[in-house]
Amino acid sequence: MLLTERKRALYSELYSDSNVQLHDAFCQIKDEFEDHLTAINENTNEIQSNYEFLCGLDQKFNKLAERLDMMELFLQKHGLKLEQEQEFKPIRLGKREQEIFLILYTLEEVKGSVTYLDIAKKVCLTEDIVSSYISNMVQKGVPILKRYIGSQTNLSLNQKFKAIQAKENILGIEQRTLIV
Repeated sequence: MLLTERKRALYSELYSDSNVQLHDAFCQIKDEFEDHLTAINENTNEIQSNYEFLCGLDQKFNKLAERLDMMELFLQKHGLKLEQEQEFKPIRLGKREQEIFLILYTLEEVKGSVTYLDIAKKVCLTEDIVSSYISNMVQKGVPILKRYIGSQTNLSLNQKFKAIQAKENILGIEQRTLIV
């Protein structure tokens, strides 16, 4: 009997120690959870205020667009012609011109601006020959923009033209309109 009472005392002691440890662990988890919940609420409030700010900006942009439209109508009414956006049509290029165009197109995506030397290295031609091909392309109507920085000529393509030309000439994709 003494032995069983002793066992009970040891079990109750162990049980109470494990309960205290378990209670402490749950209290720590609860505190961490409350900290996370507080951080989530703060982030939610920040997101909500950013959303409200963006909605306000959107309204201001809409008002600005309306005012610009009104100014455009006023100018047209008084005989002023507005510049029309240049419309590009696909231009047929020779095989070497297509190759140079594609290199200009891809290098510009990577580097931002391209020099004659960059293209010449890729095509294994001299800078003068590349320059000649570029001049021919410009004469055909390819809108290649040239910027001179020091003694270097930096080339870039009009973004709208790039998209059209890549679809029509380089990739050979034809856009067809289906009449329903």
